[in-house]
Amino acid sequence: MSLPRLRSGVFLAAALLAGSALAARDTKDAKEDENVHRFAVIGNNAGHNAGHSAGDGIDARLKQAIDEADDKSTAFLVVTGIKGVKEACSDKLYQQRRDLVAAARRPAIVVPAASDWTECRNTAGRTNAIERLNRIRELFYAEPQSLGARKLPLTRQSMSPRFRSYAENAHWSVGKVLYAALNLPANNNHYLTEAGRNSEYEDRLVANRFWLNRLFTIAKRDKAEAIVLFAEGDLKALSQPTGLRALLRRAVPVPDSDGFAETRRQVLALAQKFPGKVLLVDSAPLAKGTKPAIEWRGNLGHLSVGQEEVEVAVDPAAKALFRVGEIESDKPEEKQEDATHPKAAKTSSIEQKAVRK
Repeated sequence: MSLPRLRSGVFLAAALLAGSALAARDTKDAKEDENVHRFAVIGNNAGHNAGHSAGDGIDARLKQAIDEADDKSTAFLVVTGIKGVKEACSDKLYQQRRDLVAAARRPAIVVPAASDWTECRNTAGRTNAIERLNRIRELFYAEPQSLGARKLPLTRQSMSPRFRSYAENAHWSVGKVLYAALNLPANNNHYLTEAGRNSEYEDRLVANRFWLNRLFTIAKRDKAEAIVLFAEGDLKALSQPTGLRALLRRAVPVPDSDGFAETRRQVLALAQKFPGKVLLVDSAPLAKGTKPAIEWRGNLGHLSVGQEEVEVAVDPAAKALFRVGEIESDKPEEKQEDATHPKAAKTSSIEQKAVRK
């Protein structure tokens, strides 16, 4: 082999090695950036006291909440509830709210609320919950991806033939965290005391039981550091007695009318066997004068956002894996960019809401 050809071969090999090293470094950096991220939760801004004629006002408030949370560094948004309890359960309104959420720049996932379907009535005054839930499923959960201009791949429970109706239950991963949505409406999980009218609740209970078992199995298999479950209803998992109190409590049966009882017990049992963190996020009303904050008991955490817009920072290397507030950038140029970004004025308000106690 001639010397020039040998030299060219050496240079080519060196270039290939350098390219491989750069590609590996870029992949490593991308994974590290993904591990440190933020997500936003928008509580039911529609509000339970909204009147029939308040549609424009509700649209404006929801759009403002999405705009404020729709920062470029937000991995995804979760919107809990799309309508007020006094608003019409019409296809027109559903489509209008879907278009509004779909206009978000970041991936957006909608979690169904009680006001979206369980409290709907037809013109005869009879419940129309199941039909309206099916319509919402068609509009909001028909695709294996999120809403928003930037799509996030989702795995829906409806991909399982046995549970093909439950498309609203979905899971996705960002970094080392497994996220999931669960249909648990706030009005006692749509448990009805009238005899013979609980078929929807009972069927969904079976689907949710299967879904939760699957989520924790996936999280263990993938060695996820945490599971985050989004729902409208508060399971009140942290109020469940443990230890001796739990043994004594067993002598007093849980009321059959507690629509969250079985799901609460299941989440507690699964969390005890999971090596990482389990965070429950819902839009239960906040106590007067309080701001959203995460409360922990062991590895189980709870965050109620009420009707607030909240950002949660996720950093596996930090002392607290989840933190309500802003992730500070270590790069001066990124800080400068954020300061001059046209969204800075809007996002500052949500950050102040999230960190102010």
